[in-house]
Amino acid sequence: MPMNEFFFTRIQYESGDWDTDQRMPSNVMNSLIEYTTIQVDTEERVVPLSSDELFNAPFCYLSGHKLVQFTKKEGDNFKKYLENGGFIFVDDCNHDIDGLFAKSFEQQMGLLFGTKALKKLRPDHQIYSCFFEFEDGPPTTSQELNGWGDDIVHDYLKGIEFNGRTGLVYSNKDYGCEWDYDFRNKRWYRIDNTKFSVNIVVYALTS
Repeated sequence: MPMNEFFFTRIQYESGDWDTDQRMPSNVMNSLIEYTTIQVDTEERVVPLSSDELFNAPFCYLSGHKLVQFTKKEGDNFKKYLENGGFIFVDDCNHDIDGLFAKSFEQQMGLLFGTKALKKLRPDHQIYSCFFEFEDGPPTTSQELNGWGDDIVHDYLKGIEFNGRTGLVYSNKDYGCEWDYDFRNKRWYRIDNTKFSVNIVVYALTS
């Protein structure tokens, strides 16, 4: 997928609650427009995981608080999409490694790709330097600092590699909630906390 073509696709799945952090996508897309030369379609697309429309997406987002239990068709599409060069960013809205979303999602990944496929990303992974530099790895979120969820600051992200490329990036840090505000309010922030979202998208489009 050329770097100058982008639209944000949210994955809808039958179990759990997939429709979280509704202002986040427009905030991420605003940052892409502000900081990069990527041509951005500013309308979020919602695509059922069971739909073959998924295979047209350069970047997908999946999140929730509750159970993740794919149907047979959903699991097949998820696996096929990633194995054919797609990219999915998965964010646990609970910020809780022992929560239902985290446990059930990781179990699904074990069923689809094997129990050892999901691994911590190295601190020098390209996602931390492909646009903005994040020398300390993934930025901390206010949910972590304020004791939400498991009250742990996660100093890592996880991922699954396909042919030497990380096609799935998985976060317990609740970035969706961190970026869930009207992009016009960004001017009140001393540091733009959406910059890491730019790295995630740039990595998805260029790696």
